[in-house]
Amino acid sequence: MDVIKIQNKNHSFLHVDCEPSVANELSDFFTFYVPGYKFMPAYKNKIWDGKIRLYDVRKKELPAGLFRYVEEFAGTPGRDYQIELLHDNYYGLPNSEVEVDMSYIKDMTITSKGKEIEPRDYQLEAIQHGLTNKRALLISPTASGKSLIIYSMIRWYLENYDKKVIIIVPTTSLVEQMYKDFGDYSEYDDGFNVEKFCHKIYSGKEKIFDQRVVITTWQSIYKMPGHWFEPYGMVIGDEAHNFKAKSLTSILTKCREAEFRFGTTGTLDGTNTHKLVLEGYFGPAYYVTTTKSLMDQGALAELDISVLLLKYSDEECKLINKVKYQEEVNFIVKHEKRNNFISNLALDQDGNTLVLFQLVEKHGKPLYDLIKAKAHQRRKIFYVSGSVDTDIREQIREIVEREKNAVIVASLGTFSTGVNIRNLHNIIFASPSKSQIKVLQSIGRGLRKSDDGRETKLYDLADDLHWKSNKNYTLNHAAERIKIYTKEKFRYRIYEIKL
Repeated sequence: MDVIKIQNKNHSFLHVDCEPSVANELSDFFTFYVPGYKFMPAYKNKIWDGKIRLYDVRKKELPAGLFRYVEEFAGTPGRDYQIELLHDNYYGLPNSEVEVDMSYIKDMTITSKGKEIEPRDYQLEAIQHGLTNKRALLISPTASGKSLIIYSMIRWYLENYDKKVIIIVPTTSLVEQMYKDFGDYSEYDDGFNVEKFCHKIYSGKEKIFDQRVVITTWQSIYKMPGHWFEPYGMVIGDEAHNFKAKSLTSILTKCREAEFRFGTTGTLDGTNTHKLVLEGYFGPAYYVTTTKSLMDQGALAELDISVLLLKYSDEECKLINKVKYQEEVNFIVKHEKRNNFISNLALDQDGNTLVLFQLVEKHGKPLYDLIKAKAHQRRKIFYVSGSVDTDIREQIREIVEREKNAVIVASLGTFSTGVNIRNLHNIIFASPSKSQIKVLQSIGRGLRKSDDGRETKLYDLADDLHWKSNKNYTLNHAAERIKIYTKEKFRYRIYEIKL
């Protein structure tokens, strides 16, 4: 019987040794085509075969979080390979040890907006699961309290271990938001002061500091040398679905001393590749709760989706019939009647409204100008894109939370991921997208319960430019979004609108 020998190389990788024939099988088992590889320049230029290989045959390395998949490989009928463990402790395995004592976390004074709160049962279960197993990919929807889970795990770690903690987020806005959340949670807790314990890194801020917790964007640290990461015993990747780029995964591999590893995300992109890459660096996926479950419990706002099927003239449909995707998008975002419809729709809504766009110069700025020109002078209209300073973005977010009838025209890149707005009543998808992550993250912006307890309305603009039997690109994208709504058990209705 062939033997697969496994030992810990460090906290990032396992050393997996076996006969060459078995190693090749193992490599094939952990090899996948990257979604969309056919459209990537490296594949088109024939310098890459479009595949990602999670097991390095030459180095005999496998990301440590994938141990359970080696067990699955070894036990597949027809293989029946034997696994020999050369160390006692293996990361990524279901932990058989006694569960972590949660009394310290339960005794903490946690507040939100000055009022004392208690973690929900599913949050406590996720915290205990993560700390007991020392690593996990925590999948929990927007507005389920991921930042509270992160804060609680950090507090427990600081109490029980001496090393530092690093939290990696995708945007500068989320650095500020996480820092403020920690300050909010600990406002009346003498055991933690956010200024004393936490340091922020982005846009050239100091990378040498005394605090034990750092909150940073990945862009600020990915070029740092390996020894810079040595002091960290816990690494947390918030909005972990972003951890696909080489620069992000290199950070995780440099954190070789980080025994505790957690990724948090509201959703994955639905591909096996994406899930396995994230599990390799953070650990096995753990589903904390679902959006539907939180709605049923009354913890999130109810969601009412209207798919507005925009119908174009025969002349326009015939014109767009055989153009490429980008040409179709350019036609849509510059369409005068469509933009007038969006601006009127935004201004007709009662409550705070978020209009999400994709293209800044071609669509976002013209939409903002149009809405502002039509708006009543007393109504506040805000514009947010990557060019808007982080501090100003944060100010806008806080102002809108106090407003009752504002409109935010925001790019998907800045407001689709992680940004929390408590009093958001309406969302308009002004740009076509079929990305499961973007769709669900964008919806999540409006699911936090508003002060008045109203439901959240989502208007999804679908562009019907089909000609005869040929369906246009963005109409197909709309069909993909509807599949996502069905899968998530969201209620929706479709309305036809003639432009």
